[in-house]
Amino acid sequence: MTDLFSAAPGRDTPHPLADRLRPRRLDEVAGQERLVGPDGALTRMIRSGSIGSLIFWGPPGTGKTTVARLLAHETDLAFVQISAIFTGVADLKKTFEAARARRAVGQGTLLFVDEIHRFNRAQQDSFLPVMEDGAVTLIGATTENPSFELNAALLSRARVLTFERLDAAAIEKLLARAEQTENRPLPLDAEARAALIAMADGDGRAALTLAEDIWRAAGEGEVFDRARLAEVVQRRAPLYDKAQEGHYNLISALHKCVRGSDPDAALYYFARMLDAGEDPLFLARRIVRMAVEDIGLADPQALVVANAAKDAYDFLGSPEGELALAQAVIYVATAPKSNAGYVAYKAARRVAAAAGSLMPPKVILNAPTKLMKGEGYGDGYAYDHDEPEAFSGQDYWPEKLGRQTFYRPVERGFEREIGKRLDYWERLRRERRKPR
Repeated sequence: MTDLFSAAPGRDTPHPLADRLRPRRLDEVAGQERLVGPDGALTRMIRSGSIGSLIFWGPPGTGKTTVARLLAHETDLAFVQISAIFTGVADLKKTFEAARARRAVGQGTLLFVDEIHRFNRAQQDSFLPVMEDGAVTLIGATTENPSFELNAALLSRARVLTFERLDAAAIEKLLARAEQTENRPLPLDAEARAALIAMADGDGRAALTLAEDIWRAAGEGEVFDRARLAEVVQRRAPLYDKAQEGHYNLISALHKCVRGSDPDAALYYFARMLDAGEDPLFLARRIVRMAVEDIGLADPQALVVANAAKDAYDFLGSPEGELALAQAVIYVATAPKSNAGYVAYKAARRVAAAAGSLMPPKVILNAPTKLMKGEGYGDGYAYDHDEPEAFSGQDYWPEKLGRQTFYRPVERGFEREIGKRLDYWERLRRERRKPR
């Protein structure tokens, strides 16, 4: 294989390092072997002679733009790149007209649309005619989930290919190529190099930009340790947008780790969200929800602990208050689990909505007036505290509805004891219904 990087311009070239290291062949793209390896999806498409329209979905810095350019070269299509951020309706119209003009003289067009999810629905629909008549082969790039951000009609005409964030090995490979191009090693000790790879957060372009920053900052013979590295390059913000999919993915992961009783994984996702700038009170609210939805009466203290952690954060603030939330995460993750209360509540709501405005039995209604007493309100009511075992066993259900069972405690935690009580009361209820 030709070594692209040995032919790259030297370090005096004014272009950014990431541009100088841009691959010139698909098999030189780092970290996307599933797509561009010998049996990769794109490799097979090129072999077949037709790629069709595609949506590239993945984090920044994973090679989406580079691969689109290389596909145009591999397929002899004219490469046209636009960005949804800077392109309006008039620009799109001109782009489509130019593509049709090329097709008229036998030249196809590969139209690469960066940030395609930023186009509104009507703008996305405008691509459909030129995709259908073959004027363009569309490749759209997005960091957002296409299922939520792109029209169904557009998705039905394009195949979605997922670009993975670069792992540590792929980032290390990029750094080694950068050192080869620059003809000098990165001035980092082993721990700092590992920290730099972590700071890149799976983004190859960010890794190379950070490497450039280090070379600029290093004095003659200086080698940075981890602390010095953090001072020089600061810290790259994790890939996370509180209004977008990253937010929902991580809170879903945290909730499921708590539900699955894995405190270590739960703490990891909790820390990820805090590290990304999530509002700790949002996390506190979710922990309270976990306590009532997934633990319930299996451990009644879970709700107390979750609320106390929220109050502690309100009182202490950050960063001390975050430890109280972390403690609550550990508590709810290690607590016995039951959604019996949650299930019972939903079942009761369904029956209440379906049954309508049924009157409670008169025996449990107050009778503050003579008329109501005359109508039988409260007649025969047994005061439970005056009954044996403080339990009357009366029927409190509307006659037309009959007795229902919503709450079925599980055999875990405190609910095991609740289940014993309910069984005991049901036995007393049956005995007291027997004719004497």
